[in-house]
Amino acid sequence: MTQLYYSPGTASLAPHFILEELALTYELVLVDTSKQEHQQTPYLKLNPLGKIPLFVDGENSMTESAAICLHICDKNTRKTPDFFHPAITSASRAQLYKWLLYLSNTLQAELVTYFYPDRLLADPKLAEQVKQSAEQRVIPMFEYIDQHFASSGKPYLLGDKVSAADFFLFMLGRWSRGMSKPARDYPHLGEFMRRMFAKKSVQTVFAQEGIQAPYF
Repeated sequence: MTQLYYSPGTASLAPHFILEELALTYELVLVDTSKQEHQQTPYLKLNPLGKIPLFVDGENSMTESAAICLHICDKNTRKTPDFFHPAITSASRAQLYKWLLYLSNTLQAELVTYFYPDRLLADPKLAEQVKQSAEQRVIPMFEYIDQHFASSGKPYLLGDKVSAADFFLFMLGRWSRGMSKPARDYPHLGEFMRRMFAKKSVQTVFAQEGIQAPYF
């Protein structure tokens, strides 16, 4: 059985998009973080880290959103077009690694600091300052991605067709919706966000998770 343990709008969103885009059979398991279910014994037995998402694929269970995205694609090559998850050793596969790791290690890390500044502090009075600093560091990251779209002239990170990395970027771009300069406000990145939002898989996932406007 394939299960995705999720909380609406969190890092479980990218693998959820991909499961739906590839029309795979899976079970969604809601983890209610408002009730701290991710820190309670039943969930901690499955995932001692107490983080979301958790992906269970038969006897294999794993965490880390980007890793789950790669695993889903690796496991379902018959349903995964070459452009969505390029062949190993290909130039496109190298670019897929580059973008997924940049997004998860660099952009996502700053967004987490923005949302949870208290995790870094002994003095909660500094939280707002840390949050503002993280937001300022996100700006050149979005500019870098925006410039990539501008220079490539392509609609997606790897070229003319959507890949797993695009769903990850859309998830992170959505997280910025409350910032002073969110992803939607950059000329080329904003077009990308609107393009991804129009996808049937994205609309389906938003409906399943009960996500409402502002969507991004």
